Amino acid sequence: MGRNPAFALPFILILSIAFSGVLGQPSPNVQKRISAAIAAAANQSHPDYTAFVNPFIGTDNFGDVCPGASIPFGMAKFSTDMTGYAPAVEVFKGYVTDPTMFIRGLSPLHDSGTGSSLGTYGNFEIMPLLCPGGFDTCTTTLAARQRLRKNNTDDASPGYFALTLNNNIKMEATATRRAGLERFTFPARSKPYFVLDLANDLPASFAGGELNIDPQKGRITLGGKWGSSFGPGRFNYQAFACYDLLDGGKQKLSEYGVWTGDTLANQVGLDAKGLGQTHLNLTLNLIGGVYQSGALFSYDGNPTTINIRVGVSFRSEDQACANAESEIGTASFEEIQAQAKALWQEKLAKIEIDVAGTPPNVTEMLYSSLYRASLTPNNATGETQGKVVHLRIWDTFRTFYPLMSLHSPVEFAQIVDNYIDGWRKNGWMPECRANNLPGWTQGGSSADNIVSHFAMNYHNEAEKLGIDLNELYAALVTDGEVNPPSGTFKGVRQYGYVPFAVLDVSSTGRQTREGSRTLEYAFEDFGIRQVAQLLGKPDDVVKYTNRSLSYRNVWDPTVVSDGFKGFSQKRFPNGTFAFNSPVDCSPNDKNDTRSCSLQGNNVNGFYESSSWEYSWYAPHDTAHLIDLMGGNVLSYTELTPMSQAGYYLAGNEPSFQTPIGYHYANHPAKSVDRVREVVFSNFDITPAGLPGNDDQAAMASLLSFHLLGLYPVPSTTQLLVLSPFTPKYTIHNSFLGVSTTVTTVNYDKKSVQKTIPAGTAAYVKSVTINGIASPRCHLDFYDAFRVGGEIVITLTADKEEADDCLGNLPESISTGGFAKAR
Repeated sequence: MGRNPAFALPFILILSIAFSGVLGQPSPNVQKRISAAIAAAANQSHPDYTAFVNPFIGTDNFGDVCPGASIPFGMAKFSTDMTGYAPAVEVFKGYVTDPTMFIRGLSPLHDSGTGSSLGTYGNFEIMPLLCPGGFDTCTTTLAARQRLRKNNTDDASPGYFALTLNNNIKMEATATRRAGLERFTFPARSKPYFVLDLANDLPASFAGGELNIDPQKGRITLGGKWGSSFGPGRFNYQAFACYDLLDGGKQKLSEYGVWTGDTLANQVGLDAKGLGQTHLNLTLNLIGGVYQSGALFSYDGNPTTINIRVGVSFRSEDQACANAESEIGTASFEEIQAQAKALWQEKLAKIEIDVAGTPPNVTEMLYSSLYRASLTPNNATGETQGKVVHLRIWDTFRTFYPLMSLHSPVEFAQIVDNYIDGWRKNGWMPECRANNLPGWTQGGSSADNIVSHFAMNYHNEAEKLGIDLNELYAALVTDGEVNPPSGTFKGVRQYGYVPFAVLDVSSTGRQTREGSRTLEYAFEDFGIRQVAQLLGKPDDVVKYTNRSLSYRNVWDPTVVSDGFKGFSQKRFPNGTFAFNSPVDCSPNDKNDTRSCSLQGNNVNGFYESSSWEYSWYAPHDTAHLIDLMGGNVLSYTELTPMSQAGYYLAGNEPSFQTPIGYHYANHPAKSVDRVREVVFSNFDITPAGLPGNDDQAAMASLLSFHLLGLYPVPSTTQLLVLSPFTPKYTIHNSFLGVSTTVTTVNYDKKSVQKTIPAGTAAYVKSVTINGIASPRCHLDFYDAFRVGGEIVITLTADKEEADDCLGNLPESISTGGFAKAR
């Protein structure tokens, strides 16, 4: 999808889209409100950071962001469900900005930025209706009831979502962790009707369920089983909801009943309604498709406003009702909305910037990114195994969890405990959890890098945070040593790499992605090595250090592409390389039918990437990788076609570190240039302001680090230093009781654009931490964010002088780096 940057000059906010009059979403008032709040904050000592958030960034261009009402890490996310990017084949998504897409209903369960082409959750949709002909004439099935919205009416802010249908019914929602309030405003003198789904969800995966109406209580309870949106279809999760319809006695039901329908194309005969009936009990439709079903009800007295309380649960209907009663009770919509906003203000205020000195678009991008970085994963404490129900691990270990480690160690520890709990119960830490079910494994054992990052940064506080480091290490070793029967053969211990076309007599996983999995396993073994070093296990340190170097075993120095020599390739068990062009599965690949993801016929050897991208992947030993490429000069040269010839993908995780790779080639000023180019070529404040899927806030956290002028090395305490986009910011860590202020001396707004003008201060001249000189290319968590204080990054316009790490390159295993744990 084409991009439409919002800026003529990147540091000047242009609202051309919002005020153009083009029929689109969201409401122009959203951007007006945000811009006014940023302008006003220049004179405020305690600004409202929630006012800087644009929840609609990433709701176009396949960003898959949920703009719905939620609290930080809320299990409930109230948003509309819509026909998606390919409605002709009934592909449905959650919310999308495209005004030609139809609204199916408002539902309380969603994920954000997880990218499933089928959509995720969307259970228990409710749709307000106008039925002038009465109960039997109401449109209940998806195809019959779907309708467009009024253009430019969509609204959202942290904890709030609203949308107006083209029949002038307004839908609003606000949320708690496992519940929420829905408010519907109808045209005057119209009778409010509602259809509530039992069977329908976004992936059309219903596997049976039950619905009951209690007209005396004014309560509908429903629940059932559905299939995963990103995992094996034979697994089902259960979900339940409790809808309280009477608003504490202020509203009165008129009619109620149940309905059934069919999803077959052009089906007009099956639209059955049962007035007065109160029960549905349906099983999986073995013939195929979803047998649509649900409740239908109306209200007495033609009220203009209807309030409905909703509770959700993954345990039972009773739990769903208890969640609504305990988290909302008799509170009003405005009271719950204010509570949600307060929770978001507390979370967003963990990073405070100099708003007056920062370009408005940077402020909006940063706080919108920080917002999305606290939307997921979903906190399901008390609902299911562990604390979270949706984890995309391969997407998030690079930047999402390192960002969390700077300011939110309590939540980080809860998630780490969830990984360890997976090992306790299932024998291995999860690779992906989708809808509280086992999901597809993407990279390798990426949980290793997440829990090891926690251990390296918070080992002193681990016990207080509820983490047993010895148990954590046992889970790591199991991941590294024991191949799960349903997994894919690793082979690293036997061959030194993951072999292609190997006899595997003990596991059933597909033999694909051998090149990328070797690289991923090598970095994961580095994570195990780090914790072994931390816990004083020297034999394991040697073992896993050696295994972390296995990335070298898939390096084929004979492969040539685009004039450059040496690329990663998959290998047969006998040691010979299985050639694939490094261009395959890159943006320059001319074969648009090639399988590059989890398909069984993916013979490329790399997951969702090309060898051009993955050949740069050795975050723990980039120095030796540079040697493989011919040294600093040649690797520096090779990075240029990586970016300029179209092999680099900002929206693909294996590319995340590549723009900062110049640091390791001793050209840090070039990293600054590339990060500016990456940000303003791929991110902005429009709905299409992400380079594709947000990947459970992987893009949000990457952008946050870029704007803050840092980049993390996972499984370590090292942060690479870049050039901040803001003159000053403070990161608060309330658990540690410290605050760290980063001041950018010689900051110049003119540098905050795609191409830094000549003579503009933007390049790092020096770094001090609490008055002590520090290397200017990297710093350590323990010297800075662990103890608090002030980091001063002094910039210079002398790019040549700044283009040198002054003999202190970022650490690599092969150059003696990471020699001891902090």
